[in-house]
Amino acid sequence: MCIINKSLSLSILALFLVVTSFTQTVIPNNNKCLKCHGNDYYKFYNRVIDKEVHHRMNPYFIINKTLYKKGVHKSFQCTDCHATEYEIYPHKAELKLEAKNTCLDCHGSDETFAKFHFEEIEVEVKKSIHGKLMGEDFNCERCHKQHYYELNARNKTDINKIVDYSNHMCLNCHNYTENKFYLLSDSTASIDEKSHSWLPNRELHFKKVRCLECHAQQNDSLKVPHRILGKEKAVKLCVKCHSDNSLLMSSLYKHDIKENRNKFGFFNGVLLKNSFVIGANRNFYLNSISISIFSLVLLIIFIHAFIRIILKK
Repeated sequence: MCIINKSLSLSILALFLVVTSFTQTVIPNNNKCLKCHGNDYYKFYNRVIDKEVHHRMNPYFIINKTLYKKGVHKSFQCTDCHATEYEIYPHKAELKLEAKNTCLDCHGSDETFAKFHFEEIEVEVKKSIHGKLMGEDFNCERCHKQHYYELNARNKTDINKIVDYSNHMCLNCHNYTENKFYLLSDSTASIDEKSHSWLPNRELHFKKVRCLECHAQQNDSLKVPHRILGKEKAVKLCVKCHSDNSLLMSSLYKHDIKENRNKFGFFNGVLLKNSFVIGANRNFYLNSISISIFSLVLLIIFIHAFIRIILKK
C-alpha cells in the first residue's frame, strides 16, 4: 500500500511539474500582453513627460480573456503570430505597418491539418462574393477571430449551437444595428426588417438554419462551405430543404451524417435525433416496417371477412 501511495504521489508531483513548467513558459508571456490588451484601460510610464499615464484601450485591440481560453490557439504564445519586437513596451509605432501572419502561413502545406483542406478553402473564399468585391482585404480573420476561434461544426452535436455560432459570424457585419459592414462597403447588404420578407417564419429560420445553407455553394470535400454567392443566387425554393433529398443533408447535417453512418446504418438518423424537417425526417426502415404492418392488418381483415362469408353460407 505504501509503495502504491508513493507511486501515486510521484505521478501527481510529475504532473504538477509539467503543468507548472507549461504555465511558467507560456502563460506568463501571454499574461504580460493581456495585462493591457485584456482590459479596457492600460497604463505605462511616459519617459518624455516623466510620469505614469493612463489611457483607454482601442476596443479593436481588446482581447476577451474568457473567450481566448476557449479558443484553439489558447496554448500559443502571442509572439508565435505577432513579431517578437512586441515584447518591448511601449511598442514601437512602426510595428503597426508590418504585415500580419495569415492562417496559411502555419496551416498551409502541413499534413497535420490536411483534413481541414485549408488550401481549398482559400480558393473557395477567393471565388466568393466577398473575395471578388474585397480582394486581399477579405481574409480568414474577417469571420474567424483568431484569438477566439473554436472547432464548432466538426465537434459539437447540438445543431442549435452550431447554427448560432455560424450565423453570429455573418451577423457580425450584416447587421443593420451596427456600422461594421459600412466600414468595408458602400452597399446595404445587411439584415434589416425588410430583408428576407419572402421567407415564412423568418426569425425561426434564422435560429434553426445557417445562412450558409442558402447563401453558399456546397462543396463535397469541405464540411463547411466557404464560397458565398451573391444574393441573386441564394436558394429561395422551400422544396430544396423541405423534401426527401433535403439540401440540409449535404450541408448542415453533413458532419453528423458521416460520423453516424456506420453507427445507425441510415443517413437521416441525425435528423430524427435533433430536428424536424417536413418531408425529410422519414426513415427507410421505419417506412418499410409501417407498410408491412399496414399490409398485414389489411390481409387479416380480408381473411377475416372471407372466412365469415364462407361460414355464413
